[in-house]
Amino acid sequence: MTQKSLIILLIFLAACKGFERETGSTVFTEKKEAEWITDARPLPESDSLFYLDHPAPLFRKEFEPGKNIRSARLYITAAGYYKVSVNGEAIEDNILDPAWTDFSKTIWYSEYDVTSLLADGPNCLGVTTGNGFYNPLPLLKWGRRNLRDDLTVGKPAFIAKLIISYNNGKTEEIVSDRSWKYAYGPVMKNCVYLGVLFDARKIIPGWDRAGFDDTSWQTAVPGVPPGGELKRSFFPPVRVTEEINPVKIYNPESGKYIADMGVNFTGTFRIRLTGNKGDTIVFRFGERVYDDGTLNPMTAVAGQIKRKGMGGPGAPDIAWQTDSYILAGEEEEWFTPDFTYHTYRYMEISGLGYQPGISDITGLFIHSDIPVPNHFSCSSGLLNSIQEITVRTFRANLVSVQSDCPAREKFGYGGDLNATAESFIYNLDMQSFYRKTIYDWVDAMNDSSFVDTAPYVGISYCGISWESAFIITQYYLYMYYNDTATIRKLYEQDLQWMDKAAKIHPEGMVHEGLSDHESLEPVPVELTGTCHYLQVARIMQTFASFMRDKENERKFEQLTQKLKSLVKTEFWDKPVAGKINRQTLFSTLLYHDIIPEDEIEAATDSLRAAIGKGPSGHLATGIFGTKYSLETLSEHGSPQEVFDIVNSTAYPGWGHMIDRGATTVWETWKESDNTYSNCHPMFGSVTEWFYRWLGGIRPVADAPGFKKFILAPLVPAGLDYVDCSYYSPYGEIVSNWKKEGPDGIRFEIKIPEGSTALVDMQTSPAQKTEILKDNKPLTTGIPEGLGTGKFKLTGGEYLITVRY
Repeated sequence: MTQKSLIILLIFLAACKGFERETGSTVFTEKKEAEWITDARPLPESDSLFYLDHPAPLFRKEFEPGKNIRSARLYITAAGYYKVSVNGEAIEDNILDPAWTDFSKTIWYSEYDVTSLLADGPNCLGVTTGNGFYNPLPLLKWGRRNLRDDLTVGKPAFIAKLIISYNNGKTEEIVSDRSWKYAYGPVMKNCVYLGVLFDARKIIPGWDRAGFDDTSWQTAVPGVPPGGELKRSFFPPVRVTEEINPVKIYNPESGKYIADMGVNFTGTFRIRLTGNKGDTIVFRFGERVYDDGTLNPMTAVAGQIKRKGMGGPGAPDIAWQTDSYILAGEEEEWFTPDFTYHTYRYMEISGLGYQPGISDITGLFIHSDIPVPNHFSCSSGLLNSIQEITVRTFRANLVSVQSDCPAREKFGYGGDLNATAESFIYNLDMQSFYRKTIYDWVDAMNDSSFVDTAPYVGISYCGISWESAFIITQYYLYMYYNDTATIRKLYEQDLQWMDKAAKIHPEGMVHEGLSDHESLEPVPVELTGTCHYLQVARIMQTFASFMRDKENERKFEQLTQKLKSLVKTEFWDKPVAGKINRQTLFSTLLYHDIIPEDEIEAATDSLRAAIGKGPSGHLATGIFGTKYSLETLSEHGSPQEVFDIVNSTAYPGWGHMIDRGATTVWETWKESDNTYSNCHPMFGSVTEWFYRWLGGIRPVADAPGFKKFILAPLVPAGLDYVDCSYYSPYGEIVSNWKKEGPDGIRFEIKIPEGSTALVDMQTSPAQKTEILKDNKPLTTGIPEGLGTGKFKLTGGEYLITVRY
């Protein structure tokens, strides 16, 4: 077997292994059965009582394993969150675990190798449970939506099994059951939105170590199983991926200090404190400060709750992000909140009798630890800043679900997924995360209507452009990773989904739902919604062909033609009456191939004219129109025009955000200091344009997984070089270029073995082209068409010089 064949086989086996793990597991019921356990305290009987102190329980179990241990593996999950330790040593990967799901349908469990944490003699397992999304506060978001009504909720509980394997082949199992003991610890309140109250006076030293006297502790009680199927997690866990030091700490008003972390991010913090026993230190968080330097928490308020009574009985008047710490009176105390995460650049500290130092505070950037193997940078400092804040925004919105904003809602909206999934994929290895996302949609959907989020949170007004993420995300997994296993597994559900869509929209035209969200001008849902319906019809043609389902392939081809004709008749063949965002109009028609070939030039001219009439000659588009405009103006018009828009600080645009001090992407083109999130991936579709056009790396529809791909880098005026790389299933693709003097361009290209690049250098026969492969001049096998700039390259590293 060749090395190449071996690599391909290993990739295939790894994919199969990951796919197998997505099925249900019997690990908790084999041999010695584990139980869901919890504490005896009942949930509050009325909404207002949820806001009182409810200390998180601490559970412990001592055991003494035998000698000659070969391995020890811990399997654990919870309804809510959990923290686990072995002999007082916390498991590092265990943050905000398990991943958020509909706990009545799916619960992901984690597996940890804890062999090195076991000691000779007595040992101790310690577990603390938190509320997470299973026991949320009854906050009335927007004054009307109560998560306790919309989610599967209950009292936090956990299930665990420790399997100890010995050198003699025997095994021993320690399980969660009624032999565990519990007491209440120092976490007095915990809410994934509002934060944590920690009373250090309640710390119980040594509680999670062997030898602790737990005779006064209570016996754990059986918990009510949440109902979901237990499945082994196969996607990256949530971790602390970066520690961020404050750039300054200042005192804007008496008794309050502001730590400026320099960038907006999602996570928590670590702080060193000292003070009198019983003193309460309060931390509030915000993405902004006011002109006088005081904290502005308003863009990150949970559910837009900003006035008394709006959040329901017992809720705070303003639902800002807050943590509190009650000092134990020790000489030095450290605090990091668990079971919550915030979005902030600025942290306000009150109740502290001194100004903390820079070294006292560390920001902890927390998100799903998804690899970031790909890279884009260039000679434009502005574009590099846009790329930097976009990737930071993406990572901040990946805490086991891809959220629209990580503070106000934390919800996994499908429209945002449709708009930005390719942008996420171009930067991060999203394959396993997006498979988890698709299963969230399987759990969220129903048989008769569309929902907007997965997990489902009771919101269902956005329509097909949101729930179609279920199928569109499958297609992106297929296109970018050649993930056919997901198609095979979900094909029957895909067909059922298309039947549902046909019942909801029997005439084909979509009349209800949200359209180009945050467009500066109105856009009818008949345009964007029907085009998303068209997009999934085309995708289902592809899936049916892959599954060799000729009947449905013909059916979806007919549906494609019907929807295409409906849109063309309504939005191209006749003038569109009324006010409409014509940038979104023409870019949508071009993006979804509505326009006949001989009329594309006219549509492109109309798009150009619409952009020219926009503010500053810039895009005024929303969630979908921005992606469509960047792509279609580049494909059918001039990528140079797109570059000039992106590489500008004028309003509206990404450069304007940078110019106004943004360190993450805003939810709206217009700056907001009260309502809209300052950390929102929606307009991050610009990074896709960086990879697709400045780097020129694009997949080919009939060769999924980059078996073949387009390599057509744009070399615009105003840019001197680009460094771009993307890891495909076959390996790393590199597309670097640099201008050399007034008449030359040097391209550095890497094509992974097993794939073929369809290269377009956009040169002419009048230009001189030289090519080296693996640092040697090509004397034989010179690519056909090299002189024209259009040719094919197979695996290898190339240096191509073009001179005018």
